[in-house]
Amino acid sequence: MIRTFSTHKIRPQVELNNLWQFTVDGREPFPVAVPSCWETYPGFGSYRGNALYSREIRAGGNIRLVFEGVSHTADVFIDGEKIAHHYNAFTAFDAVYPAAEDKNHLLEVRVSNAFSEDSALHIPNDYYSYGGISRPVSLEIVPDVFIEWVHLTPVFREVSWDLEVEVSLRNISETNHIAGAEVSLEVGSHVFDPTEVPAKSVKTLRATIHCDNAVPYFPETPTLYYVTATLSLDGGPVCDDLIDRVGFREIKISGTEILYNGQPIQIRGFCRHEDHPLFGCALPMSAMDQDLNFFRDLNANAVRTSHYPNDPLFLDLCDEKGFMVWEENHARGLSEEHMRNPNFEKQCEDCIAEMIRDHMNHPSIIIWGILNECASETEYGRSCYARQLAQIKALDPSRPTSFASCKHFKDICLDLVDIVSFNIYPLWYHDAPVKEYLDELYAWIQETEGRGKPFLITEIGAGGIYGMRNANMDKWTEEYQAYALSQQIEGVLSKEGCSGIFIWQFCDVRVSREWFARRPRSMNNKGVVDEYRRPKLAYQTVKDLYAKFRKE
Repeated sequence: MIRTFSTHKIRPQVELNNLWQFTVDGREPFPVAVPSCWETYPGFGSYRGNALYSREIRAGGNIRLVFEGVSHTADVFIDGEKIAHHYNAFTAFDAVYPAAEDKNHLLEVRVSNAFSEDSALHIPNDYYSYGGISRPVSLEIVPDVFIEWVHLTPVFREVSWDLEVEVSLRNISETNHIAGAEVSLEVGSHVFDPTEVPAKSVKTLRATIHCDNAVPYFPETPTLYYVTATLSLDGGPVCDDLIDRVGFREIKISGTEILYNGQPIQIRGFCRHEDHPLFGCALPMSAMDQDLNFFRDLNANAVRTSHYPNDPLFLDLCDEKGFMVWEENHARGLSEEHMRNPNFEKQCEDCIAEMIRDHMNHPSIIIWGILNECASETEYGRSCYARQLAQIKALDPSRPTSFASCKHFKDICLDLVDIVSFNIYPLWYHDAPVKEYLDELYAWIQETEGRGKPFLITEIGAGGIYGMRNANMDKWTEEYQAYALSQQIEGVLSKEGCSGIFIWQFCDVRVSREWFARRPRSMNNKGVVDEYRRPKLAYQTVKDLYAKFRKE
């Protein structure tokens, strides 16, 4: 399953989510389900390196293969010819093979999850870099010119809504020059003037459409509208389409408040990794939905996609269930030395561009974030933060920006963002009382360029190993975790000027082997549920406190 709804009625599309052949180093191949992670295959639980996925496809014409995620480097071949290369596990890419003969073709994907200097973002870290075709794959047959994406930005005009629309047309032909590409939008019955799309080019169309009687989207009433774009070429019949959804809502900043359709919000959230012992990072929809059902039971209203763009299927569920989302590009805990990797800027920029290209229309996403706990205290780091935040604003000025900092009392990038966000761990990594430490940090922020802005705590928590219980309140016990979280939540949500909290974290997750000395069980054990989603004592603590601070 790619999305929770069909994105095409005209364009032929076939899901390739079934059995593929998998092999490593020329060994005997065996069939595996795609999407999946090879760490879930017997004998490959800790394998790091290269592998090959293959299968036959029957198709002809302009073949477009869409990969929602391959972890973390992919090279795609058809009949031995390389047609695409992509880096980063957490963003989608396509591979186009034009004018293919209608027959059986051999599709091969060479995948790597290896750590190397070529990879600036996938490094040994406090989460696990899995290997495999970890998100869905689809095969499409497209005309020479097709609709690549549609972006939908709602804008409130005093008493009614407008919809700012951008449509990207892509010509994949080497020679076919299209003089008259005509796009029609179902919303507002808008028809763009015919446009020229030269060979091997991309053309973006723009329009503003007035939407009478649009019902606003709120988390409590998540009203979604489907928008269909259709395409005809040079006066011919409709030959392509693309369907997406929009929710009419605006996110604005007013002083220290985050406004959702003009109303201040309080965030009660969790940080969540895409991780499960049965599935790796390739969670099926039922497992995603189970996590969100736990969120609802915990009285949470938001999720932070730490530390990378999430599967669009998960975002669809957030859209439909009314959860607010902080989504961020892929980088965690990188020092200035890491950020000076010659591939760092390009790989971050590609991740941002692909994240916003594909996730722009999700109304659940209210904040774009970057560079969790990276070198925001250095001048070089500041230059990286400035470039990436400027890139986001150029691609999508409709959402506020932020980053989660751990550079307490020394961050020099707070002027660059709309929302100031910090990760703090009082009662865990240090013994300072929560209120005292938070007051001191907030007072310091008011002396910086972050003064007067909304303030979020984007990580806070304590470790607790499932089943480790004693009456001594020792660290790593469930009892101490529940106590620490009770103090932390009370301190944060009662803090004047604070717009909310994202607890670290929802579930225990696997970490890189290189982190084993700092993480019992080679896991980050700060979840309020364990990796199998078994609740710890802290679960009820969080549930009760989130209910207490809930603002209707």
